[in-house]
Amino acid sequence: MPVLAIDTSAAVTVSLVSESGGRLAARSSGERRRHAESLAPLITQVLGDAGVDRTEVTAVVAGTGPAPFTGLRVGLVTARTLALALAIPVLGVPSIDALAVQAVSDLGLNPDDEVLVASDARRKEVYWARYRVVAHEGPHGVPVVDRLAGPDVGRPAAVAEAQLGGSAAASAGSAGAGAPGGTTRGEVPAGTRGARTVVVGEGAALYPDVLPLDDDAPLLPDATVLARLALARRDAGADLPTEPLYLRRPDVQEPAGRKLPARG
Repeated sequence: MPVLAIDTSAAVTVSLVSESGGRLAARSSGERRRHAESLAPLITQVLGDAGVDRTEVTAVVAGTGPAPFTGLRVGLVTARTLALALAIPVLGVPSIDALAVQAVSDLGLNPDDEVLVASDARRKEVYWARYRVVAHEGPHGVPVVDRLAGPDVGRPAAVAEAQLGGSAAASAGSAGAGAPGGTTRGEVPAGTRGARTVVVGEGAALYPDVLPLDDDAPLLPDATVLARLALARRDAGADLPTEPLYLRRPDVQEPAGRKLPARG
């Protein structure tokens, strides 16, 4: 009973996993400007690699961002279209949550450690969210984390000041399985930070002077992790909406005051 996962919040990544979360096949593309052209072939290749017909897919998972409008929309529309055509559910998971979960596994984090995720928002800004580790491993082998603040968008220096205490020497160093929501945008009182704080994500790699990227930190969401996180949350009875997290207006907008053609 395979589950297909798609994320286009940054690059394009596709994975097929079993209902237990085991990876059957996965592919990705570094393409950032041609998501629509890259995604369909990757889906076909992943299904072919696993020897699975698309009619055998039992659910589609989509990363919901946050991310710029155009790329994110491609993945969500594709996921919804596939799910509708196959009469199967579509499950949404914030891509930024998947990066936090990846960090726990990749960096060997412990309960009460914290993760600041920063992804590229363009316009010299980053999308960000901060998490506390609850458990290194939960259902489907997925680490459990609580979202403490975010997701939001802001200037890297302002994010560092608010979330790392302004210290670039931060020790760079449950939006998880059973806690999909966490808190929304905002601050967490001082004194609640964990024993270690790591910074991960492509946004940190772009602004290392203020967001000290941890060694071996994941930079981009992994569709396999996204799928496992969706399955864990689904099994916990969580709501998994597919509304995109844009957090700001599209880069390309209709000119103000544009006149509509006359009718009649």
